[in-house]
Amino acid sequence: MKFLFLFIAIIAEVIATSALKASEQFSKPIPSVIVVVGYVVAFYFLSLTLKTIPVGIAYALWSGVGIVLVSAASYFLYKQTLDLPALLGIGLIIAGVIVINVFSKTAAH
Repeated sequence: MKFLFLFIAIIAEVIATSALKASEQFSKPIPSVIVVVGYVVAFYFLSLTLKTIPVGIAYALWSGVGIVLVSAASYFLYKQTLDLPALLGIGLIIAGVIVINVFSKTAAH
């Protein structure tokens, strides 16, 4: 359940962050509601995750996977492209998430 809660937190955060641009500084009601509800859901499920996963590990996974997914969403939703250094940086983030999950004893599998 702990990784299901973390997955829900990540997806909710990605939806909220992606809707943030569409809210146009909270001037559009529907995207604005999606932002607020998405962040509430994200932080609620992240808090549930912290019962069983150390905060540093949970936040590293939440933010790392979130960065990768938000970057992909912005590419498809808003046609925002990334240059080579940005893609390399995202590759390093993915590598970091893999290292945490595969090799860290504190990841609490």
